[in-house]
Amino acid sequence: MNYKHIEEILTDDIAGKVVNIRGWIYRKRRVGKLIFFVLRDSTDIVQCVVDKKTAGAEKFKMLDKVGVESSITLTGTVQKEERAPTGYEVHVQNFEIVGESYNFPIGRDKSDEFLLDNRHLWMRSREMNAILKIRSTVFDALHEFFVENGYYETHGPMFVTGAVEGGSTLFEVPYFGRKAYLTQSSQFYLETLIFSLEKVFTIAPSFRAEKSRTRRHLTEYWHAEAEVAWYHNEDMMRDEERMIVHIIQRVLKDRKKELEMLNRDVEFLKNIDTPFERMKYEKIIEFANEHGLELKYGDDLGADEETFITKHFNAPVFVTHYPQEIKPFYHRPDPDNPRVVLCHDLLAPEGYGEIIGGGERIYKLEVLLRRLEEENLNPDDYFWYVDLRRYGSVPHAGFGLGVERFVWWLAGLDHIKHAIPYPRTIRRLTP
Repeated sequence: MNYKHIEEILTDDIAGKVVNIRGWIYRKRRVGKLIFFVLRDSTDIVQCVVDKKTAGAEKFKMLDKVGVESSITLTGTVQKEERAPTGYEVHVQNFEIVGESYNFPIGRDKSDEFLLDNRHLWMRSREMNAILKIRSTVFDALHEFFVENGYYETHGPMFVTGAVEGGSTLFEVPYFGRKAYLTQSSQFYLETLIFSLEKVFTIAPSFRAEKSRTRRHLTEYWHAEAEVAWYHNEDMMRDEERMIVHIIQRVLKDRKKELEMLNRDVEFLKNIDTPFERMKYEKIIEFANEHGLELKYGDDLGADEETFITKHFNAPVFVTHYPQEIKPFYHRPDPDNPRVVLCHDLLAPEGYGEIIGGGERIYKLEVLLRRLEEENLNPDDYFWYVDLRRYGSVPHAGFGLGVERFVWWLAGLDHIKHAIPYPRTIRRLTP
């Protein structure tokens, strides 16, 4: 039997025709000898009407008995109906209940914790359906941008022996009698690959053992990372802003309905275009203090500070030239001012904050060795990373985009836990 998706039948061209559809009962009510139910599938919803006389008493009773989320196949005639949720109604001629459902536990007014505990069932909600579609389009658009701009996809290991972003946020795991860690970033491995492929990217999980309970932290998240030979800090930022706008435009084109269902301000997103504003770290500190914060030069910008600052922005903004002491050792010091490094964070507006961290990497051997010593790091622990500076080193730059942070902002969600199917946080490991 040829089944159509619901979105395919919600047109005037199909009105009056007989169709076969299938899905899950989203809502159901009985009015005398009629049963009205809303059927959902992966594409949309449609109201269906079953007449007791047409269905027969036994099947009508069976349908009346089952609850929401029962799966069903049916044949019926599509009719226009302005009072129906999506403007059309299916007058059912025949149906089969495939999988019964009773007492489905998720209803209205359930707490976030309850919905997280029952995430495996909450996935069926229209809200999660919309978020997952937007997320899927983001991943597709990321690949599209990279490939169209000459990047090669590659991958690094998930088991590693050293830190990229700091030892305090490493997850330690046993590895055949030795210590290993879950990767914080694929950056170092991507840097090895630029000497072969020049422009590389990966989209893979990263893990951070941060004991943070903010609305923007996950312990496991998806990381879109890139490294490019012969690039400087500004070159990298130009690719990033073009990438961000490309993804936004794809999502607006393909997922406008989902954005609107989530009450996202679509017009706000339409106005985002390149180039993004650049602000040096010292200027962002001045800006923050002018608007009521009390920060001093050398303070890091955490979740609270970025939330406050970016509520005053109407578009993403790059913050550049951070003090050397608050950034990892691999960032290249600015030759014109060695107190700062050639790096950038991309802050999303509307109070969301950092979604990208990137910058120019140290490519001179003596500079890297000096920075390792200053940070009390053992060069032997990074021998292969140091080797890259011994054999044909070149200027290069890269970045890491937290995909969930981007989806969180793009979809206008109130917490990052909604931007991933199964969030892992300091307090959550199931389901």
